[in-house]
Amino acid sequence: MQTDGLVLPLLLAAACGYLAGSIPFGFILSRMAGHGDIRRIGSGNIGATNVLRTGNKKLALATLLLDAAKGAAPTVLAARWGGETASLVAGFAAVLGHNFPVWLGFRGGKGVATTLGVLLAVAWPVGLAALALWAGCAALFRISSLSALLALAASPVLMLAIADGPRALLAALLAALAAARHHTNIRRLLAGTEPKIGQKEPENDRNEPGSPL
Repeated sequence: MQTDGLVLPLLLAAACGYLAGSIPFGFILSRMAGHGDIRRIGSGNIGATNVLRTGNKKLALATLLLDAAKGAAPTVLAARWGGETASLVAGFAAVLGHNFPVWLGFRGGKGVATTLGVLLAVAWPVGLAALALWAGCAALFRISSLSALLALAASPVLMLAIADGPRALLAALLAALAAARHHTNIRRLLAGTEPKIGQKEPENDRNEPGSPL
């Protein structure tokens, strides 16, 4: 009975987190703005970086904020009614929802903005530090993927120093998931061919399985 009482809230947290995270804001906003299917533009990703390739900075910013919010919202709500464990489960599920949305045939994004939203929700100082590191690296290197990978790689260490073990574990899992989703970008970074912010994604990498943002 005690086990059932624990499992049900976690399952509900996972389901709600996944459904919230699976809302493809980049896809929806781009269509509403008249840009058509964002998956046919640039890298084929549905995240803010690719939305920026439409030339609409306001649309890209809206996508960024909404993708972060859909990670933060279920994480905060789950904490209120289910406790810390439910919150962590909801946050991880929200990123999975963004990366593998049922509405788009499980072909979604790389989850960076959604992950940052989750980090802000579970420990806002860590979230802010990750955001600052992301922005600083982006300004210095002008490479979106590198900035995201460095910020998320640092988040488990920051979480362990500022928060606690369970939240550090969540940050580590999210960083590992982001690295796996960026495998194409990592290969290009090692080869020195990764495009800088504002540049066009290589055509031969468009819509590669596992690569959409």
